Amino acid sequence: MFFTLLLGTFAIAALVSLLVVRIFSKPVSLILDRIIQDKISSAWSRYITFAAFVVGISGGVRVYELERYIAPVQKDIVPLMLTPERWVLEIYRTIIECLQSMAWMYLLVFVFALIAYVIVKASELKHRRHEAGEKISKS
Repeated sequence: MFFTLLLGTFAIAALVSLLVVRIFSKPVSLILDRIIQDKISSAWSRYITFAAFVVGISGGVRVYELERYIAPVQKDIVPLMLTPERWVLEIYRTIIECLQSMAWMYLLVFVFALIAYVIVKASELKHRRHEAGEKISKS
């Protein structure tokens, strides 16, 4: 029964991760294309996709929590039993923890992307002002 729970939580976390990655795939690619403006942006996009899967699955499949079903915390205590109620609770926890982990990861990605965007925009403005100053001085 434990192996079924482990495989089930893995499958659910992978499915939730796939759904979230698909939702954020285009925005991440657009942001990276704008910031990096090179072919390497697609490599970064693939890395962020990979990282999102790793974070989502590792956040959703909480191995230390699942160990309660095979190894008791104390010597004289029996391991927890997998009842239907516990299955529902574990599935719910898997979904919520997976989403929470991915939300934090994407938040960090977008915060750094915002900082990079501000730097790129400031650089572009400075470059435009410099070009405009050169045009005025040549006239």
